[in-house]
Order: sequence, then structure tokens, then C-alpha cells
Amino acid sequence: MSAQQTATLGGGCFWCLEAVYQMVRGVEQVVSGYAGGARPNPSYEQVCSGATGHAEVVQLVFDPEQVSYRTLLEIFFTIHDPTQLNRQGHDVGTQYRSVIFHHDQEQAETAREVMDQVAVQGLWSGQLVTELKPLEAFYPAEDYHQNYFRNNPGQPYCQAVVSPKVVKARQKFKALFRG
Repeated sequence: MSAQQTATLGGGCFWCLEAVYQMVRGVEQVVSGYAGGARPNPSYEQVCSGATGHAEVVQLVFDPEQVSYRTLLEIFFTIHDPTQLNRQGHDVGTQYRSVIFHHDQEQAETAREVMDQVAVQGLWSGQLVTELKPLEAFYPAEDYHQNYFRNNPGQPYCQAVVSPKVVKARQKFKALFRG
């Protein structure tokens, strides 16, 4: 049995990433939270102000024998637009930036490889603006942000923004999804 690994990714609103990764086989835990800023234990309101420097992220605990870090990154680059600087759709601000927080040198190297692959494939028409940084600290978001899509599937944002990303990921990575 392999040891669990952790990945921390930011690609716009954390609800979108959380909803997709909760459905991926081998992902054992998904926590929405904040990383990359200067303020310890920030609140959602503080992060939304843009003053903390944090990004909305998800932290994934996964079994690398069931799903690789590379595959998690391939999903990541499918479910958000890594060419939009500090935004995803109507969500605007540095808290919505595209960022990979690596946990070790191996993750950093894999992330660089996948980013190069995405750029060469021309999956997106623009140039990648995804940041690659070591994780310094992760702060879980408030309880009401956890399992947001599961708990609020009829909410308008979930219907208009989250659900289409889940559908897109499920179609492209069907074999990796539970149920």
C-alpha cells in the first residue's frame, strides 16, 4: 500500500475544483481553503478583499496508486482557464489566480512538465499564466465552503458555473470518475 500524497491547487473559485476532485477515484479528501498569502488564518471576507494575497485553493489527499499527481494536474488544466490572469470567468481578483503550490521538488518538476505539455498542445488559445510555487501554509476555508456543490446543487452559481465544469471533466476523464 502506498503512502497518501497531498496536492494544493488554485484555479478560480474553490467550489468548482472541489466538486470535480471529490468525484475522482483515488482522491480521498478535498478541503477548500486559502494559500499563498501573508495573513495567517484569513477569513473568506479578507481573502475576497484581495488584501491578504491568498488564492482560493483546494487541498487534495490522494492515493498515487489510484490516481497520479500528473493526472490530477491534467484534470486541473481542463477545468479552469490557465490563461486568464487573476480571474476565472466573472470571478475577478488575485484570489482567483491559476496556481500550483507544490509540496516537494518532484511535484514541482511534474508540474513544469505538465505545464509545458499543455502549452505545446494548444489546449488553450492564450499563454499560460499559472504560477508554480512551494506551499508555505494552507488554511482551510470556513465550514460553509466545504462540500459546497454537494450541499447546494440547485444554487444558481453551482448550476451556471460549477456544474458545467463537472460535466466537462466527467466526459474527458470518464474512467477516473466514481459512479
